[in-house]
Amino acid sequence: MANRSEASAAPSPGSSTAPRLRGSWLARGKEGRFSVYLPRDGEVVRWTEGADGGWSGPVPLGGGGALLPSLSVGQGADGYVHLVGIRPVAGGGPDHVELVHTIQYQTGRPALEWRSITHPNGASYRWTGTPSVAVDGIGRAYVFCRNGGGGISVRAQKDAGGWNPWWDLHGSKTDPLPVAVTNGSGLVELYTSHATGLLRYVQRESGAKPIREEILPARVTEGTLAAVKGPSGHVTAFYVDQEGKVCAWSPERSLKPTPLTDAVGTGPLSVTRCLVDGFDCTVLAQRAEDGRLALAAHPSEQEESGARWSETGERHAEPTATLTRDLDGRLVAAVLSGGSSLLLTRQRPAADGFVLENWRPVR
Repeated sequence: MANRSEASAAPSPGSSTAPRLRGSWLARGKEGRFSVYLPRDGEVVRWTEGADGGWSGPVPLGGGGALLPSLSVGQGADGYVHLVGIRPVAGGGPDHVELVHTIQYQTGRPALEWRSITHPNGASYRWTGTPSVAVDGIGRAYVFCRNGGGGISVRAQKDAGGWNPWWDLHGSKTDPLPVAVTNGSGLVELYTSHATGLLRYVQRESGAKPIREEILPARVTEGTLAAVKGPSGHVTAFYVDQEGKVCAWSPERSLKPTPLTDAVGTGPLSVTRCLVDGFDCTVLAQRAEDGRLALAAHPSEQEESGARWSETGERHAEPTATLTRDLDGRLVAAVLSGGSSLLLTRQRPAADGFVLENWRPVR
């Protein structure tokens, strides 16, 4: 079991006014309508897009007023949305928490009851990092979390319902914000960083325990990692190195860490794929130094082409961004500003090049 002494220090999940959001908190349903999920006042609330493009909400999805301002979201090919929150444990010590999980099966429908999946170090333990959720090719959720020893643990759903025990995947001194993703074979992968480099945990068989690979030496800025499945089905991870370069790394494509462009800020990256003039492109987002959101696109899996940033919208306080695409392959982006103001934009249809609509509030 992971030991406590190796865990690197991490801030409390409530140390910022902005909630900690991971994964697909802007999720597209099978019919094409979007939902937005945010933690608020100890619960998770949801806005739902209507057929006319308007929004309804916020609608509470439960949490009993006890959830911390942290939410991790994963969505499978079946469209089911898996939500993982963090809540204090009654009678536990300071900052002792457990992870809780629920599912929404259809757009606009209620979620299931929140249920505890405990913590990698027992029924309750102090906060060690924000989880990341991936859903495999047959719909099983995998919840990855940094454990008390600073390594990675995962808890996976069983085929017939319920959960397997927490699996300790080992490691130490990892980033408290790991990134889980599902590859083109429907297997899950986990990307994180270590003080000396990059680290990947990869599943080689369906339902199997992910395997930790050797650390790849690299100078990674903690908290900047993002990852996306490319057109080949292989995953590419992106991060900011300590020289301020955005780098791409794709082990299954034998792509070593490769500089793509200069970072425009110091915060985390977001990434998705969309169509630009009919071509499959990868889009990165990062908060620029002036507080605006910056986007950069390049042909997917053609890192040698480089990328150029373009800033969009107004300046934001503590912005958190997420990217996805609509049924037609166009980019959709959402920004949470200051922990409360929610804005959304879309790629303009039938536009030449990469052009976005004006940002609009979600109310």
